[in-house]
Amino acid sequence: MSNAVSRDELWGLVHAERAALADDLAGLSAAQWAQRSLCGDWSVEEVVAHLTAGASTGRFRWLISVLSNRFDFGKHNDRQLAAHRGSTPAETLERFRAVVGSTVAPSGHTAAWLGEVIVHGQDIRQPLGLPRKPSIEAVTEVARFFASRDFTVPSHKSIQGLRLEATDGPFAIGDGPVVTGPTIALTMAMAGRTTYCDELTGAGLPTLRGRI
Repeated sequence: MSNAVSRDELWGLVHAERAALADDLAGLSAAQWAQRSLCGDWSVEEVVAHLTAGASTGRFRWLISVLSNRFDFGKHNDRQLAAHRGSTPAETLERFRAVVGSTVAPSGHTAAWLGEVIVHGQDIRQPLGLPRKPSIEAVTEVARFFASRDFTVPSHKSIQGLRLEATDGPFAIGDGPVVTGPTIALTMAMAGRTTYCDELTGAGLPTLRGRI
């Protein structure tokens, strides 16, 4: 796959991944909605509300929220989450479905917002044992973005001096001790999800695991 992916194509991938996640959420029980995700202390429902907030908040509203919370990004995220969470899980899902096709985002880094739905989608699916994985096309774009810079997580810093090679797609980057595995596992590891290190192998894995 070429590196030259247009913004419209990236948004198409975002919308497809949101729709797939919404479909996966449709059959969850109350206990599953309350299940703790891989994203800190947030439950599955809270992660979904967070995704809705991100797809509903443009740059200006994001800046106002950050300023009003005195650059406390944890408080900013919690308040945004609460504002977009429904009174029931069904309402939370309905609100998420309403933004599946949104192109609203706090910044123009479209690959980052593709990463948002892919990473948080797996934050939900992995603890629930849901088998669906994002498309290789979408995950490859996120892996490339994460490897190129530190955005919301120190993904670039975590892989410095290492060589990452996907076993199921074209993603490969860096020089040094090798870390190999599925593209989604490499991506989730760069996003700081240590549990995905169990799906990786190679001489560079102890270094990567230690950094995240």
